[in-house]
Amino acid sequence: MIRASRNLHRLFTIGRVLARHDALSIADLAIADFASSALRLGRPPKTSGRPGQRLAAALTELGPTFIKLGQALSTRSDLVGEQMAADLSHLQDRLAPFPAIEARRIVVEQLGKPIDEIYSSFDDEPVAAASIAQVHFAVTAEGREVAVKILRPGVEEAFRRDIDLLAWLAEWGELTQPQWRRLKLIECVTTVAESVALEMDLRFEAAAAAEMGDNFAGDETFRIPKVDWLRTAKRVLTLERVFGVPVDERDTLIAAGQDVDAVLQKAAEAFFNMVFRDGFFHADLHPGNLFVDSDGNLVAVDFGIVGRVDLRTRKFLGEMLLGFLNGDFRRVAEVHFEAGFVPAHKSVDAFTQAARSIAEPILGRPLHEISVGRLLGQMFEVTETFAMETQPQLLLLQKSMVMAEGVGRRLDPSVNMWQLARPLIENWMRRNLGPEARVRETVSSAVATLERLPRVLAGLEHSTTMLIEGGFKLHPDSVRALTGNRDKRGLPRWLPWTIVLILAVLLVVK
Repeated sequence: MIRASRNLHRLFTIGRVLARHDALSIADLAIADFASSALRLGRPPKTSGRPGQRLAAALTELGPTFIKLGQALSTRSDLVGEQMAADLSHLQDRLAPFPAIEARRIVVEQLGKPIDEIYSSFDDEPVAAASIAQVHFAVTAEGREVAVKILRPGVEEAFRRDIDLLAWLAEWGELTQPQWRRLKLIECVTTVAESVALEMDLRFEAAAAAEMGDNFAGDETFRIPKVDWLRTAKRVLTLERVFGVPVDERDTLIAAGQDVDAVLQKAAEAFFNMVFRDGFFHADLHPGNLFVDSDGNLVAVDFGIVGRVDLRTRKFLGEMLLGFLNGDFRRVAEVHFEAGFVPAHKSVDAFTQAARSIAEPILGRPLHEISVGRLLGQMFEVTETFAMETQPQLLLLQKSMVMAEGVGRRLDPSVNMWQLARPLIENWMRRNLGPEARVRETVSSAVATLERLPRVLAGLEHSTTMLIEGGFKLHPDSVRALTGNRDKRGLPRWLPWTIVLILAVLLVVK
């Protein structure tokens, strides 16, 4: 009862905040205007200006969960429009900062030393302030320029409150709407909650940055700043300072002489390598977290949200994507069934037809000619028709793909970044699913069998020795059970299992 009251109050608060900033009217529905006026009690809106500015102000007041929603929307001008996307982009790193005196206090508390001993200089003015943390430039005692990320005070409680609300809504949704259970709402919220829990500890972010740095070691086209582990704790993260232009500032990049198509090619390759080569990817690649350095190479920051994809899932994803790019919709359908994404009792032929209906209108067309909103609507209808269940383990990847495509759209809307990655996908598929891969798997299986062989032979030798020295010693109860427990034909019931066991041993030895 207490939980329900708390969450209902939070829902009412969300509605009032949206109404106060006149953000409900963005829905362009008569009921939205009525609800907005009622929740404001007839008072004028607190915020004026464009719809995107009003929505950004409302999301900022609602806190970090909603700010992240705005960040995601800011990359999708195809869904919300160019002007609203530009207005929402201010949510990426230009929020109101918390006081510098509080930032210094957190650093001293976390690192256990006076700040003058930790850094030779520390800028009080933050260079970026986002939903989770803010960043200050500093110089270490050794003279290295660094960026110091500090968690916002109270951010954990703000996320906990909103995630509990989402979990409560998911539970009620699945309870009252059985048709929604295939969406696995509760599991999806759990996935988000686990991701947020990791994001609230900057030591995990440091570990993720270090791992990704190792994955891209020697690759100058996509760099990861180095972690200063001695100046890193739960609420403080110190990284090598990054110099560059945010990836979405197209005009600035062109003015600096950068080739935006080359930058887009590097972005497509980096995203492919993260997902398919490494199975470990940056899951929050909004433009505020990706910079272009003076050499035209990409530098990523903010590794609080990362995702993993196992090799089996990567193979399925690769086959699906390649099937779509090649127009092989039958194979796309088959892979969905093999992966278990579509129930086995559904028709492969019908799903092939559905896959074609989704892909044909967009194949070979530039991004600016594709209505992703209409595409997403049709995909949702297909998942409902074929009773496809949501895959919670892929939520972060789906989010990351949406953001990556949004970055590509901002750089050059006439280019389809997935086509840029096509040669990489084809090569990866040949290595992992072609004849060479099958030979490697056969060799690996043979090696594993050979590794088991000494243990099997040792077991056989031990058994033979026991037989020669007088046979196996069984407990009398075991003997009675073996000899007395017979089937209708008078044969011991253990006989078939013994035969199976002998055959299994022979197959392993063979």
